[in-house]
Amino acid sequence: MEFDLDNLVIARQDVAAQARARQRWNAIAKPIGSLGLLEDAVVSIAGLVGSENVDISRRCLVVLCADNGVVAEGVSQCGQEVTATVAASIAQGISSVCRMCAPVHIDCVGVDIGMVSHPDQPGLLSHRVAAGTANIAEGPAMTRDQALQAIGVGIELVGELKSQGYQLIATGEMGIGNTTTATAMACVFTGMSPEQLVGRGAGLSDEGLARKRAVVARALSVNQARADDPLDVLAKLGGLDIAGLVGLFLGGAVHRVPVVIDGAISVVAAYCASLMQPECLAAMLPSHRSSEPIAGVLLDRMGLRPPIDAGLHLGEGTGAACLVPLLDMALSLYRSGTTFEQCGMEPYEVRP
Repeated sequence: MEFDLDNLVIARQDVAAQARARQRWNAIAKPIGSLGLLEDAVVSIAGLVGSENVDISRRCLVVLCADNGVVAEGVSQCGQEVTATVAASIAQGISSVCRMCAPVHIDCVGVDIGMVSHPDQPGLLSHRVAAGTANIAEGPAMTRDQALQAIGVGIELVGELKSQGYQLIATGEMGIGNTTTATAMACVFTGMSPEQLVGRGAGLSDEGLARKRAVVARALSVNQARADDPLDVLAKLGGLDIAGLVGLFLGGAVHRVPVVIDGAISVVAAYCASLMQPECLAAMLPSHRSSEPIAGVLLDRMGLRPPIDAGLHLGEGTGAACLVPLLDMALSLYRSGTTFEQCGMEPYEVRP
């Protein structure tokens, strides 16, 4: 997809629709604002889609799969062949996230955006930009053009999924080594050190954690990414999965489709997208606060408060999936809750 990153047409929030949604919440016979962040999420969706009649009954979770050359530095417990294995299981509907999505009727969409090898598995979409990225400890992960191409894939996917009737998109990723790439990006964005931000990923030992911190420090030194140029940071230190996620968040704002942020990798992509186009924050719904350090730091910087704080760090989009049934329950009350008028009660006052 060819596009001008600086001139994307970002949808503006419909403040009138937001006001009507908030008014509907306040008319329901319960304490004002008592569903907290869930009420805020519904109001946010109303503003994005331009209607207080919020409907997310058609929803999907997009898992972007890519390989990262930094795996060669021993930053993960397993090799990058696992990326292809999990990607195939997503397409088969048997991965962890698929099992969690099934009971809440979320369709899982697996996408190869940059794996070393594409599994011979029906149902796995191929939008490959390259056969993995280079080792960030030795040089840039990819070129700026490749990063832009992967962002374009994400934007285009949102448009395609909207045309298929999907009203909400949750984000997921699969790419062994991608907590290393994401953390390197976060170090540049925040100015914080690897010692402050590098987490254990999929369960590294103390020795593995020290090695991972050293690798991130070397990547930062070798690449000298510019903090004032998010595309430079993405191309030099990121991965094709992260670049595609950036596109999903930008695409949500372009196509007026709410996009759910998952865990640490997704949070870094969301933050990168917000630096490129601050208005795209209006299309983002935070789901949970991952146990990885980078997630909480960047969520706070974006001013986003996720409803779930459960120490989740499985990946694949599992945390994003957990938000959907909470939204379903909130929307059930929002649509059909008994009002103060129906109860014959005086409405509660809205306090400033």
